Amino acid sequence: MNKATRRAVIAGNWKMNKTREGTRSLIEEITAITANVDESLDVIVCVPYTNLETAIDAVKGTRLKVAAQNVHWAESGAFTGEVSAAMLKDLGVNYVIIGHSERRQFFGENDSTVNLRVLAALEAKLTPILCVGELLEERSDDITAEVLSTQLKLGLKEVTAEQITGVIIAYEPVWAIGTGETATAEQADETCGVIRVILGKLFGEDIAEQVTIQYGGSMNAKNAKELLEKTNVDGGLIGGASLKGADFVSIIRTADDLI
Repeated sequence: MNKATRRAVIAGNWKMNKTREGTRSLIEEITAITANVDESLDVIVCVPYTNLETAIDAVKGTRLKVAAQNVHWAESGAFTGEVSAAMLKDLGVNYVIIGHSERRQFFGENDSTVNLRVLAALEAKLTPILCVGELLEERSDDITAEVLSTQLKLGLKEVTAEQITGVIIAYEPVWAIGTGETATAEQADETCGVIRVILGKLFGEDIAEQVTIQYGGSMNAKNAKELLEKTNVDGGLIGGASLKGADFVSIIRTADDLI
């Protein structure tokens, strides 16, 4: 992490887990540690739509922030089952995950629809957490950089240099999502560095240095330190470990100690 130029962000992606009662209980486990972390570290819980209002109420008076796990690009209309950026903002949501590999894999999202969601989030003053990452066969074929370049160019189309500093990029190698497999700290640092080079070409190197880039592939309490020590890894988008209060708090403390 490089605290001199960009913020560190630890975000817990709860996916389709927890009821409202479980949400409040887990947030209570987390909030005590967030009161004393460095001001340059942001801690976020990304909860299901049904738990957003509960989570927002539970984090009042704390430094913990709340994110949604997806957003539609339209302001309103005949989109049954969808939720707009304005609706999220009205609830008090601060961040939104966009383009997660599970959304791409199971729900047909692509770089074009991801881009529309990013633009809608920015318009509503939400901070997008834009997920990018390669499949195992793409890494094996040594085309990771090309895949990431395409995802970033298309996903950030029409995003301005001023706006990009308000976007968080989450590098999540698809082969390490929910599999227990993790990129080595060296692989994570190298690939997050590749992302920063791509952003530099798109928006300018000085701007790229200000963008927070998380690692999002099976980070946990045991491997967090070696990952977060790397210069280009500015935090984590945590999956399974964020559902265990002690583990998530351990990751937060590790990040705080490294700042």
